[in-house]
Amino acid sequence: MDPHVRIAIAYDSLFPWSKGGGERQYRRFAEEFVAAGHEVTYLTRLQWDEPPVVEGVEIIAVSTDRELYDANGVRTLGPALRYAKGLAQHLRAHRGRYDAVLVAALPTTNVLAVRAALLGTKTALGVDWLEVWRPSQFREYSGFAIGTVASVLQWTAAKLSPVASCHSQMNGRRLKRSGLRSEPVVSPGLIDPKGDIEPQLAVTTPPNVVYVGRHIQDKRVEALPAAIAHARKQIPDLTATIFGEGPSRAAVEAEIDRLGLRDVVRTPGFVSQEELDQGIRTAAVLVNPSQREGYGLVVVEAAAVGTPVVLADAEDNASVELVENGVNGQVAPSAGAADLGEAIVSVVSAGEPLRKSTHDWYLRVSKTNTIQAAARQVLDRLVQAATR
Repeated sequence: MDPHVRIAIAYDSLFPWSKGGGERQYRRFAEEFVAAGHEVTYLTRLQWDEPPVVEGVEIIAVSTDRELYDANGVRTLGPALRYAKGLAQHLRAHRGRYDAVLVAALPTTNVLAVRAALLGTKTALGVDWLEVWRPSQFREYSGFAIGTVASVLQWTAAKLSPVASCHSQMNGRRLKRSGLRSEPVVSPGLIDPKGDIEPQLAVTTPPNVVYVGRHIQDKRVEALPAAIAHARKQIPDLTATIFGEGPSRAAVEAEIDRLGLRDVVRTPGFVSQEELDQGIRTAAVLVNPSQREGYGLVVVEAAAVGTPVVLADAEDNASVELVENGVNGQVAPSAGAADLGEAIVSVVSAGEPLRKSTHDWYLRVSKTNTIQAAARQVLDRLVQAATR
C-alpha cells in the first residue's frame, strides 16, 4: 500500500464549472488520488458563484479571473500570469503543507511559478503536459514576439520537470526534444468507462454527420460544409449536425449558406448532455477536422456507442493515434473538401460492420487504456519522488 501523501493538483480550470478535456482529466486524477488514500487539494481559479464540492478534495481558488480566452478563442496573457502569481503565493505561504504538487504545463508559466515557490523544499514536483507545441505553433498562435517567448518558456519548463507526464506518443517525443532530462510517463490513454453503455450498431437513416466541439480556428469547423457537399454527390440524403459554438461559428454559417446547405446542416449550438449523447449515438460518423489535439477524447466517446470517426491528418493532431483505418474510422489526408468528403463516404458506406468493429475496438482498449491507469502511473511516480 502506498504511504499517505499530501498532493496538490494545480490547474486553472475545474470540471464541470469549466468544460474541456483537461478539466475532466484533472478532476478524475484528483478523485483517483483520493480513492488511493491520499490527501488532495485542487488549486484553481474562481469559476463559481456557490462553493464547489468534490468529495474528498479541498478546492482553493488562487486567482479570480472568470475568462481565460479572448473573442477569437485565444488564451490571454493576463489571467495566465495572475493565476501563476496566485499559485506561487499560495505555495510560498504553505511551504511544507504538500508532499507533492502535480501542475499542468498549460500554460508553462505555471511550472515556473511552482518551481520558484518550492525552491529549497523537499516537495516533489510532477508536470503534466496536455500538449507540447512546436516553436512555430506558438508564433502562429500568439504572434512573433509573444510566441517566441512562449516557446522559450516551454523549453525551460521541460528542463525544470523532474517528473513529466503526457498522454500521446507525439507529445512524448516532443518532450524529449524539448530538453526533458528524465523519461516521461506516457499514459496508456484517458478513457473513462461509464459501465455498460448500450451501443447503436444498427444503421440509422438518413445518415447524419456529427461534429462536437468549440468553433475555434484550430478545430477548422468551417471545413465541414464543403466536405459534406462533396460527400452528398455520392450519398444524396446525407445530413449533418454541427454542435457547439465559438468565434468561428459565423464562418461556418457563411459556408453553409454559400453552398446552399441550410436545409441539410443543423447548427444547434450548445445543447443538453442528453441531446448530445443521442446525436453521437445515432450519427453515421463523427467528423473532427481539427489540426491540433493533445489526445482526442471524442474519438473514444464516439466508439463507445459504435460510431466511427473521420479525422484529418495534421502535424499537431495526436488524436490520429487513436484511429485504426477501417477498424474504428478513417484518417483523411487533409481537411480539404475532397479528402474529408471521400473519407466520410467511405465510413458511411461501410455501414453496420464498421459500427460493430468500432465498438469492438472500444471494448478492447477500454480495459487497459483508462484514465484510472493513467492516474495510477502518474501517482506512482509522484509518491516515489515524494518518499525518496
